[in-house]
Amino acid sequence: MTPRGDGPALFISDLHLSPALPRTVQVFEDFLRGPAREASVLFILGDLFEYWIGDDMLDVATPTDTRTEAATSSPEPLGAFARRMTAAMAELSANGVPIAVMRGNRDFLLGERFARAAGAILLDDPCVFSFLGQALVLSHGDQLCTDDVGYQRFRRVAHSPLGKALFLTLPLRLRMAIANRIRRRSAAKGAHRMAYADANPQAIAALLDAAGERTLVHGHTHRPARHADGRRVRWVLPDWEFDVATPRGGYLQWDSHGLRAIDLAGSAPGNR
Repeated sequence: MTPRGDGPALFISDLHLSPALPRTVQVFEDFLRGPAREASVLFILGDLFEYWIGDDMLDVATPTDTRTEAATSSPEPLGAFARRMTAAMAELSANGVPIAVMRGNRDFLLGERFARAAGAILLDDPCVFSFLGQALVLSHGDQLCTDDVGYQRFRRVAHSPLGKALFLTLPLRLRMAIANRIRRRSAAKGAHRMAYADANPQAIAALLDAAGERTLVHGHTHRPARHADGRRVRWVLPDWEFDVATPRGGYLQWDSHGLRAIDLAGSAPGNR
């Protein structure tokens, strides 16, 4: 990924975009038309979407999300929603801002058709990005949560080429039903899983040592912070949720002044 110009590099993750979350979607669209326009490059480090069950979500006949039907009186079909989001990203790309997307645990089935529609490139997880004479290790972060043994077992199967290929052979409606069931089960276990949701220190150290770098940026855990351990620094990106009473979300900016977290909560609809 080659940055353009002298603007900052921006990093976001865990937006969990869905037609059921219109305020979060609006903040994302405003972000693409605002701060992202001045960027040298935009990195999206996983879970851009609440779920992505295959690039055929971009098709006209994609059905409506059942959660959206319950949440709104005029739900937007997932196909139309997916095309609207990729079109917004493609507009930013057409204005000269490179977009790099890393797959997350919710949208690990993002493929080349999505990338072409969005004007983006797909990143390996992890990867190293060099900028302003320094380098960062980038990751979604779920593979660092090694204490969650059950999830890691699921991840190895679901993310394997065979697992993905078999899932994509299923009819779209069945894939959607499976995704909704997993999402409900995950929500029901949320309180129990919080004890296992953070990144493991040994996994972090191993990743940085393997890359030969000392700064890591990741998302996934929904625990935004800057952690310093000796010479190692770890930035955890915030999740976005602007459809709640206390909105949250933001991005990490890297420029000549270094890395700093930018809060977007004040820009949420209804908080301006």
